[in-house]
Amino acid sequence: MSLEVKEKTLVRLVFLGAAGVGKTALIQRFLQDTFEPKHRRTVEELHIKEYDIDGVKITVEILDTSGSYSFPAMRKLSIQNSDVFALVYAVDDPESLEAVKSLRDEILEIKEDKYTPLVVVGNKVDRVQERLVSNKDVLSTVELDWNNSYLEASAKENVNVVEVFKMILQQANLPSRLSPALRRRRETFPKDTNFRPPMNKTNSCILS
Repeated sequence: MSLEVKEKTLVRLVFLGAAGVGKTALIQRFLQDTFEPKHRRTVEELHIKEYDIDGVKITVEILDTSGSYSFPAMRKLSIQNSDVFALVYAVDDPESLEAVKSLRDEILEIKEDKYTPLVVVGNKVDRVQERLVSNKDVLSTVELDWNNSYLEASAKENVNVVEVFKMILQQANLPSRLSPALRRRRETFPKDTNFRPPMNKTNSCILS
């Protein structure tokens, strides 16, 4: 009788962005398939999920951070201890996009690696009439100038939330095949999600 030893892999991803852009909403939609319309101020919350991918145990730690700049030391520690980053802005808030640019600069400075894996997420695409940020301009900056990945989503309307997390895990160089539970979640999403594959060839992989 042989005992099969399964490899255990740990990755920590952190959500960063200005207050009120929907970081917590994206995480809660992914983990619990719920949406809370009332904004709740977050200081820092850590969520831990385990997935079995081709017999490999993957532990994913999702760190939800404060959008306030009152905690610079906490934010620096979060960046130092994380592997991959989701930088979230709201498509109806141009200032939140400027915050993403500042956060990216801070991440690259702290990690001392211009190839640090990160994904830029434009949340609240359901606010069509209120949109103030052009996705074409952001796409050009993020994928061509920064060589990072970009995706728009809506935590409220369930648009591209699972795709956001798939893209983030790709950047962490984890296996692309998802657990059955996550795959079932993916299949419940609308087919017309305007999903764009990442242009960053260094950290991308083909989805099964």
